[in-house]
Amino acid sequence: MAGILAWFWNERFWLPHNVTWADLKNTDEATFPQAEDLYLACPLAFCIFMIRLVFERFIARPCAMGLKIQANGPQKAQPNAILEKVFTAITKHPDEKRLEGLSKQLDWDVRTIQRWFRQRRNQEKPSTLARFCESMWRFTFYLYIFTYGVRFLKKTPWLWNTKECWYNYPYQPLTVDIHYYYILELSFYLSLLFSQFTDIRRKDFLIMFLHHVATISLITFSYVNNMARVGSLVMCLHDAADVLIEAAKMANYAKCQILCNLLFAMFAILFISSRLGVYPVWILNTTLFESWEIVGPYPSWWVFNLLLILLQLLHSFWSYLIVKTACRAISRGKVGKWNPLHVSKDDRSDIESSSDEDDSPPPHQKHHNSTTNGTNKNHGTNGYLTGAPYPDEH
Repeated sequence: MAGILAWFWNERFWLPHNVTWADLKNTDEATFPQAEDLYLACPLAFCIFMIRLVFERFIARPCAMGLKIQANGPQKAQPNAILEKVFTAITKHPDEKRLEGLSKQLDWDVRTIQRWFRQRRNQEKPSTLARFCESMWRFTFYLYIFTYGVRFLKKTPWLWNTKECWYNYPYQPLTVDIHYYYILELSFYLSLLFSQFTDIRRKDFLIMFLHHVATISLITFSYVNNMARVGSLVMCLHDAADVLIEAAKMANYAKCQILCNLLFAMFAILFISSRLGVYPVWILNTTLFESWEIVGPYPSWWVFNLLLILLQLLHSFWSYLIVKTACRAISRGKVGKWNPLHVSKDDRSDIESSSDEDDSPPPHQKHHNSTTNGTNKNHGTNGYLTGAPYPDEH
C-alpha cells in the first residue's frame, strides 16, 4: 500500500519541476492546500443531501403548494398481474409480437395493452411537485454559491488579470475563502453524483454523470496541485447559467409560460456566450498559454487541461441542443406558443424532460380487428402510440 501511495503521489506528476511536497507543507507563516483537506467533502456531501431533503419538504413543497402545483402523478394503470409480471421481469417496451401474444392471452386489443404499458411507465415518473422541489433546491444552492463566488472573486487580483493565477505558483497561500468555496462546491457535486441515481431519471443520464465526474476531478486536481485561483474562476463561470435554467424550470412547472420563455432565453444567451465565448477565451487561454509561458508544462498540467477541454466539448454539445431547439421553434413559426423545456423527441436530451406520454389514442384508429391480424401500420415495434408526442424518458 505504501508503494502504491508513493507512486500515486509522485511529485514529478503533480508538481512543477524542482518543487516537492515538503515545500508545500503548512507553516506558521502560510497555509497551502493539502490533499487530506478534501476528506471533509464526503461527510459534508451527506449533510448537503440531508439539508436538501429538509429544504424540499419544509420550504420548496409549501412554495409549490402556494403556486397551486399539485402532487398528483400520472394516471395509474389498472392492476393486472400478467402485464405487471411482463413489465417488471421482461420488458417495459414490448415489441409487436409480444403485444399480439398478450392480446390473445388477455382478450384485450393491442391499443389497450399499449396504453397500459404507457401508463405503467408513467407511474414511475415523479410528479410535477417533486420536479419543482428538486429545481428549487438546485436554484437556491446555485444562487447562493454564485453570489458568494462573485463577492469573493471581485476582491482578488486574478479576476482582473488571469496571469496572477500563475505568478509565484505553486507557492500561493490558501485563503479561508478559497478553502470554503472549494470544499462546498466539491461536496455539492459529490451529492449530485450519488443522488443522480435517486433523482428524476433523464435521457442524458450518462452525459450528466460524465459531467459530474469531470467536475469533481477538476476540483480535486486543481486543489491538490494548488491551481485554486484559476479553479475558482472556472467554478464561478459555470454557476452563473445554472441559476437561470433552474429558475426557468420552476416557472415551467408553475405554468408561468411567459416567464419561462424569458428565463430560458436569458439562459441560452448566457450559456452560449459564457461557455463558447468567455470560457475558451478567458479560461483556456490562461490555463494553456499563460501558464505555459509563466510556469511551464508538467504531467498533471496536461491532465488538468485535458479535463478542461473535455468540459468544453460538453459545452459545445449542450449549446448545439439549445440552438437546434430554438431554431426549430422559430422555423415552425411557434415562438409565441413555444415551451423551450418541452422540446421535440429528437432534441430531448434533457434540457428538461417533464411531459408524460400521451395517453389518448387518435380517434380514427381501429381496434382489435386491425391490430391483431398484423395489418395495422400505426403502431411500431416499440409499442408507442402514433399520437404520443414524446417517447418514454426512462
